[in-house]
Amino acid sequence: MRITDLIVVPLAFRDPPLLNSWGVHEPLALRTIVKLVVDDSVVAWGEGSGEASVIANLARVREAVLGLNPFDLNGIERAIDAALAPCGASARDRLSTFAILEVACHDAQGKIAGVSVAELLGGRVRDSVPYSAYLFYKWAAHKDGEPDEWGAALDPDGIVAQARTMIDRYGFGSVKLKAGVFPPDVEIATMRALASAFPGLPLRIDPNGAWSVETSLRGAGELTDVLEYLEDPTLDLDDMATVAREGGLPLATNMCVTSFETVPPALQRDAVQIVLSDHHYWGGLRRSHELGRMCATFGLGLSMHSNSHLGVSLAAMTHLAAATPRLSYACDTHYPWNSADDVVVPGVLEFREGSLAVPTGPGLGVEVDEDKLEALHQVYLDSGRTVRDDTAYMRRVDPDYDPTLPRF
Repeated sequence: MRITDLIVVPLAFRDPPLLNSWGVHEPLALRTIVKLVVDDSVVAWGEGSGEASVIANLARVREAVLGLNPFDLNGIERAIDAALAPCGASARDRLSTFAILEVACHDAQGKIAGVSVAELLGGRVRDSVPYSAYLFYKWAAHKDGEPDEWGAALDPDGIVAQARTMIDRYGFGSVKLKAGVFPPDVEIATMRALASAFPGLPLRIDPNGAWSVETSLRGAGELTDVLEYLEDPTLDLDDMATVAREGGLPLATNMCVTSFETVPPALQRDAVQIVLSDHHYWGGLRRSHELGRMCATFGLGLSMHSNSHLGVSLAAMTHLAAATPRLSYACDTHYPWNSADDVVVPGVLEFREGSLAVPTGPGLGVEVDEDKLEALHQVYLDSGRTVRDDTAYMRRVDPDYDPTLPRF
C-alpha cells in the first residue's frame, strides 16, 4: 500500500460576524482539505487551517510522502520533518502539517481495513459524543452585508435568545460564551442571564485571555455559583495559577497548555485543571489520544477546543472523543455556525439531544461532495484571501480597536 497522490484544496466558506478579543470574524473563513489517494483507488480526507503558511507547508511535503505507506505514521512524520526543517518551519508548524495528513491516513487505514477511526484508536467507549452550544456576541450582519439568520447578540438578552435557538435546534446540554469582548460587568451579567434562563444547565465562559488577574478574580468570585469552569481568563501561566488558587473555580485552557512540553509547568503550578485539546495542533489523533491518558494519570479534566471548521474535522473530533475514556466535558464546536457550507454529504453529522453519533462507516465514515469542494475552492481563489485577520476587519469599523491583552 502506497500513497499515490496528495491533493491540497484551500477553500473559503461563509462565517458570521462573531466577536472575540481579537476583533471579529471576517465574512469568509479559510480552511484546507487534503485528498489522500492510496494505491490509486482509496480516497481519504483530512482538514486543517487555511492559512497560507499551512498550504505552503502541505505543498512542500507532497513529494516527500508520495510512495509511503499510510500505516507508517512514524515514517510519514519523519519525511515531513525532513522536508520542512530546511525551510525554517517551526516544530509547531511541522506538527500541525503532520496532523492534517495523519487524519487522512487514519481515514485511509480505516477504509482499507474496513473499520472506523474510533476502532483504530482503541475502540469506542461511547456511541455518541456530547457537544456544547458555542455562543458569541455578534453583529446582525457583516459590514456592508445583509443580516444573517441569527441576528444581533450584543447584550445579555441577545445571547439568551441565541442560546435558546441553539438549544431548540440542536438540543445542547451545556453552553459556552466567547467573552473578552465587552466590559466584564456586561459579560458577567450575560452569564447570570443564561443561568436564570436555563436553570441547572452547565455554563462556561472564555474571556480569551482578555482579563487581568484582578478582573479574573472578580469574575470568578461573582460567577462561582454559576460556572462549570472558567476558560483562559488570562494568558500567563503564573497568573492562571493565581486565579486557580484564589478564584474558587476550575480553570480550563487551550492557550496555556498546547503541547506535551507545556503540561509539566502547568502541573507544577496547579494552574490548569482542564485541558481543551485540539488534534489540529497537538499533532493528530494518536497524540491527542495519548493526552487523554496523561490527563487521567495526573487527574486533569479533558475536553476539546474548536475553531471555525467543517465536517471532516468534526468527524475526526467525534471519533477521537468516542475513543478517549478521559473525556470529562462536552466538546466545543463551531459547526452550527458553518454547517451550511459543509463539504461533507449531509445525513451523518447530525446533532441529536446535543450529541453527535459516532459515524459507523469505515475510516471517518463521511463522504465528501467534490463538486461542493471545488465550488468553495473557487470562492477561495476569487476572494484573494490568504490569512485570517480578525483585528484588521474590526478596524474597518473601529479604526482605534486595540486587541492588546489583557483588555480589561
